[in-house]
Amino acid sequence: RDTTPRRDQSISISQEMKIQVMVVTLGLLSAARCFSSSASFLPARALRSLSTARSRSSPISHGALLGSSIVMGRLRGGTAQGAAASTCSAAQAQEFIDSVNSGYEEVHKAFEAQFWGTKMALSDGTKLADGTVTPAFNTEELTRTKTAMEAFLADKEKLDKTRELLASGAASEEQAKVLKMFERTFGCYIMENPESRALREVSMKIEGSLESQRNTMKLGATVPGEGFVEMSSVGLRTRMRTDKEEGVRKAMYEGLRSIGPFVLEKGFVDVVKARNAMAKSLGYSDYYDYKVTQAEGFGKDRLFEILDTLEKGTRDIMVSARKRLADEKGESALEPWNTAFMMSGDITARMDPFFPFEKAVEMWGRSFSRLGIQYRGATMDLDLLDRKGKYSNGFCHWPQPAWVKPNGEFQPALTHFTSLADPAAVGSGHTALTTLMHEAGHAAHFANIEQPSPLFAQERAPTSVAYAELQSMFLDSLVGDAAWRARYARDRKGDAIPWNLVEADLRATAPYKVFALRAMLAVPYFEKALYELPEAEVTAERILKLADEIETKIQGGFSSRPLLSVPHLLADEASCYYHGYVLAEMGVHQTRAFFLKKYGRIVDNKDVGPALTSAYWKPGNSRMFLDLVKELTGAPLTGDAWVAELGEDIEELVKGEKKEYEWGVAQPNPTSESADVDLGMRVRFVNGDTVIADTSKGGGFVPSCGEFEKYVVANYPRKA
Repeated sequence: RDTTPRRDQSISISQEMKIQVMVVTLGLLSAARCFSSSASFLPARALRSLSTARSRSSPISHGALLGSSIVMGRLRGGTAQGAAASTCSAAQAQEFIDSVNSGYEEVHKAFEAQFWGTKMALSDGTKLADGTVTPAFNTEELTRTKTAMEAFLADKEKLDKTRELLASGAASEEQAKVLKMFERTFGCYIMENPESRALREVSMKIEGSLESQRNTMKLGATVPGEGFVEMSSVGLRTRMRTDKEEGVRKAMYEGLRSIGPFVLEKGFVDVVKARNAMAKSLGYSDYYDYKVTQAEGFGKDRLFEILDTLEKGTRDIMVSARKRLADEKGESALEPWNTAFMMSGDITARMDPFFPFEKAVEMWGRSFSRLGIQYRGATMDLDLLDRKGKYSNGFCHWPQPAWVKPNGEFQPALTHFTSLADPAAVGSGHTALTTLMHEAGHAAHFANIEQPSPLFAQERAPTSVAYAELQSMFLDSLVGDAAWRARYARDRKGDAIPWNLVEADLRATAPYKVFALRAMLAVPYFEKALYELPEAEVTAERILKLADEIETKIQGGFSSRPLLSVPHLLADEASCYYHGYVLAEMGVHQTRAFFLKKYGRIVDNKDVGPALTSAYWKPGNSRMFLDLVKELTGAPLTGDAWVAELGEDIEELVKGEKKEYEWGVAQPNPTSESADVDLGMRVRFVNGDTVIADTSKGGGFVPSCGEFEKYVVANYPRKA
């Protein structure tokens, strides 16, 4: 034994006795815990006292009863007696973790089934991909299941138990990781103030009614020579971007403008008031501050410090771009119904044959496969077609989160994925492909989360909005790359899009990319201003005026997508969310710059998927967004790469993209490279209640794409 005395490490007999009492007490309490789940763990202050005493003790015989290493060894299961106590406590921790995991899965699945059924306007009793049969889909059940899910997450007893287990020191390193996630998650939902809970319930009921009425709104436009034509918001935007008649485009814009007064009349004013009252009762400055703090881990003030830098840094670029457009196309090009058409309307129509809607799914699958992206046994319901009563925005949700069970078994994800496409409309194929790449990017991310609880793989707080959107926006950015277009933008005969069209699109749109950035910024600036309004000013008239003020301030004039037509504003889970797209886009450009520097090319690079999986996807929400970006790219998140791209000389851009196009067009037609595509996923192609094709029954991914193609051609004949 080492008996050499060390400075300040002597230990007295009385200290040894105190330690012995603590150890015995801990053993008794741990043993009692085996028989009574209500027993308390040793107080944290006792553990701290023990730790302090140990730090002052001298090293003595390994065989001595009170040696410091043995004392702490017993706490960690270092002897037979200590191991029994520790194992019991660890077992208790695992029992609690298992109960939370299974309980959360149950309430999560019930809510997501209702969310999908109501948003997709499914018939009662429609069987879902996992075999679930829900007797009824309606707003009342949606509200009830959402309330039940949030009540589960807002259970203070679960938070107390989590903290008790963490303080005990009984949990293993892996268990402690899960418990810390529980603590973060429960902390986002617990409202100890009864007033806050009541306000939350009021808000959810109004939201449910508002969303139901918005879904059944008779939306459309009074078209010259056609009368009133019922259309979705996506249909209105598509036709406004592509129709050659200005009168028709203006009618589409007015149709979009009609959404604002409608939602304000149907309850959005009351939603804003209830949300703000709830947030303020919890001690936040307003609802936006509450939402961003829960999701991102920092407050509203910090968020807008970041956004203000981007807004100021691109303001002059936006002013110059508007002047350039007016000089080239005339002042009328700045009218909100004309801007998108004047930039690329004719080119969109000319490119349309190279983005056939019915081939979009196959091209997405082939592109992701060539990137080395896998879905790890996931199942996906894919509902792409527009129809009456369907929710007016694309989304991707996970009724079954991916996670690793205690026995090491991986639980694959179940994904619900939707968009709104009219296959007969000009530009629908390009829109569908972009949406597929985006939402399938979400699906790939959440299918690859590899953590020991489903709470690491759910998209609500504390999952960062920016973190979630970075994955999808990085992948949909490929659709604009010349190399990607040369490979995957092909007409129905298989011919690649010609360079002259790619170049024309670059010249028509690249100088005006800043418009998209400013449109993204407008939403968070509007919601910030909205929730900062004094309550007396929260009226329909003031909100309409505020929307126009923000559009003019941030975008230089009225927006082709009126702010009050943005569906994210209405739903609780998507409100005060749009800043995530801005932060994510910053991350997209930084990540692209990193990959291009490292690999030289992103398109069809089999190293990209595994790199994303390892760096961004596997951690789930166990890591913070800003940390993940910094670790992969080697630099803190900034907008530098984005702003640099906006300021790139058009001739240099065209030169670089032509080189990439030439590489892509020299590659074989993707459809000739393999008979099938293996994404490691089952896909069901659905249209509401109708199952069009199923890869598990139709011979694989490509044959099922063929069935989908036949369905589209038969039911949505192309316009001459």
